[in-house]
Amino acid sequence: MLTFEYKARDLKSNKIVHSTVRATSEREAGKLLMDRDLVPLNIAAEGSGKGPLDSIKNRVSTKDRIIFIRQLATLINAGLPLSKSLVTAQDQTQSKALKAVVQDVVARVEGGATLADAFSHHKEFDELFIALVAAGEVSGTLDKSLERIADQQEKDAEIAGKVKGALVYPIIVLVVIVGVVVFMLTTVVPQIDNLYKSLNQTLPILTSALVAVASFIQNFWYAIILALVVGGFYIKRYLATDGGRRKLDAIKLNIPLFGVMFRKLYMARFTRTGQTLLNSGVPMLDMLKIAANSSGNVHVKKSILNASEKVKTGKGLAESLQREDYILPLVPQMISIGEESGTTDQMMGKAATFYENELDNAIKSIATAIEPLLMVVLAVVAGGMVGAILLPIYQLVGNNSI
Repeated sequence: MLTFEYKARDLKSNKIVHSTVRATSEREAGKLLMDRDLVPLNIAAEGSGKGPLDSIKNRVSTKDRIIFIRQLATLINAGLPLSKSLVTAQDQTQSKALKAVVQDVVARVEGGATLADAFSHHKEFDELFIALVAAGEVSGTLDKSLERIADQQEKDAEIAGKVKGALVYPIIVLVVIVGVVVFMLTTVVPQIDNLYKSLNQTLPILTSALVAVASFIQNFWYAIILALVVGGFYIKRYLATDGGRRKLDAIKLNIPLFGVMFRKLYMARFTRTGQTLLNSGVPMLDMLKIAANSSGNVHVKKSILNASEKVKTGKGLAESLQREDYILPLVPQMISIGEESGTTDQMMGKAATFYENELDNAIKSIATAIEPLLMVVLAVVAGGMVGAILLPIYQLVGNNSI
């Protein structure tokens, strides 16, 4: 049973009532309130977010989810009933958010729902997870399906971590460079300006430009911060739209240096997901639909769905993928071998391993290439700042010597 917080109107007194009710689901909670002559205005599971940090507090981490899945697979494999396995795995997890999710899943399973259907009501478990659980329930290999899910999610988390690591380093360096420049502009440059003014001397052009920038930052710092906040807000809103998402995903695929990395990432994800689904007995068309949705890029997703439409007409998967823009050539080549030998899932797994290794190499290459590039940027910025500061000082010394 779950606890739900509710706000309802009392039909007898016509007053608004705030309280809690125990039920197995939100729908049942609504029925209980109606039986008490209360008209529900709002019903939410107890502890569901109301403040700005609630979405973070109630988030189920990938690590907690993987541990839970592995524990559940082990318990089912040991012969425990499904409901008992869920409760035991729930007791073992340290995540309060995951405990609440599993509590609802247990209630639904005990009410007669399948495990896949029970999990489908929670956004913490994606379409790939639901499909594999459903396939495991039908084939009687639920424990093996859960192990495959855990392996898949560990691979995804490992790859995503490597990509984020490759992106974080240059961002940190650039932020440090900007911070140093702002510090120099707001502390050292104004002192040079004051010195020249006290001596009635004219600043060099480069230093004058920096003084103007420093003056603007000091006088309008609040406007700059406001512009950054407002700009960030609207950029985030734009990226949440279909057009914004398409634009961002196109940039990821074509951006110099990083584009190759992202393309290999999406191919590794597509082929690994395809292998896992086919190996679990999921039909080809369902596999393509789920793999497309799990790819993480709308353009790659469109290419996979286009191939799916061709497969519906009777074409082979390899042939269907060959002419798609964002599918790298090795994928249809490996799948073609698999179709000929009846081992499509294994060939997709080998393609996934290949691209995972290639992704590692790409990340190392990017790290090797970007370090000297960042050093050049840092040298140019630092050199410009030092020149703008030292040049007027040397000029003053020269004038005084004369």
